[in-house]
Amino acid sequence: MRHTLTPGDATLHGHFSPDFPPVLTIDPGDTVTYRTLDCWWSTGPYPGGRNRERPRASQHQPGHGHALIGPVAVRGAQVGQTLVVRIDAVIPATWGTAVAGGWPSEFNQRYGVEEQQVVHSWTLDPVTMTGRNQHGHTVALRPFMGVLGMPPAESGRHSTTPPRPWGGNLDCRDLTAGSTLLLPIPVDTALFSVGDGHAAQGDGEVGGTAIECPMDEVTLTIDVRDDFPVTGPVARTADAWLTLGVGASLDDATFMALDSMLTLMQRLHGLSRPDAVALASVAVDVRVTQIVNETVGAHAVLRDDALRWPEQ
Repeated sequence: MRHTLTPGDATLHGHFSPDFPPVLTIDPGDTVTYRTLDCWWSTGPYPGGRNRERPRASQHQPGHGHALIGPVAVRGAQVGQTLVVRIDAVIPATWGTAVAGGWPSEFNQRYGVEEQQVVHSWTLDPVTMTGRNQHGHTVALRPFMGVLGMPPAESGRHSTTPPRPWGGNLDCRDLTAGSTLLLPIPVDTALFSVGDGHAAQGDGEVGGTAIECPMDEVTLTIDVRDDFPVTGPVARTADAWLTLGVGASLDDATFMALDSMLTLMQRLHGLSRPDAVALASVAVDVRVTQIVNETVGAHAVLRDDALRWPEQ
């Protein structure tokens, strides 16, 4: 079954919460196509000036975080199972914005840009997959969704800024079309939401934003598994396994990502824990996902061509 969700009074929200009623209930294996706003709830291209003065959708309220679409309930999904999100398509709109500096943060202070803000307005070409800003800089687009996730089990409203073991603001640039994200389900029926389109971003998202953009199409096929338990985000791309960690420090995030990768290697290849550690040390890459979302992220990458496994 295929479904469609677009921005509106019923579908837009700026927090995660297990108390929000679902706007759509689907069966496992159904496909949902979304149209999303940018993270700032913008109603159109923003050429510059003060970022907070950009025009926003009427549904935006003070205190809201990212503009999310959902939540979507999955029939039969239960706490402890694994939500499987296959990313079938991510097609950006024709404009986006990147903002750097101008707000208090440890990084901006160290960069020397706490008092200086720049706004780069990007024109995006979804056909050639290139973007060009007002200064003539051109980049290749690699669109993905920054926020894919479910709410904590605790009642109340939860910020969309920090990523959590159940997903959310992961900002992982490898979650492009063709990849699959696996998440532990924290609440019955999952209550999955999506938002925060990125047309392009470097690992780390070091300035605090990517090319933030609306998405004309985000198509996701959502399923549930009983046989593949995970404790945090795990992703399968065209040529690699990724395990994502989040924490108060990069050390914490890295150890979470590596613990998940070691467990995955043991499961997939029947390794002992020491053997998994020894092989990971020569074949697994650790990368910084993002350092700007209160809770930082790292991910471990095991490429398919990094190791040749013994014939079974």
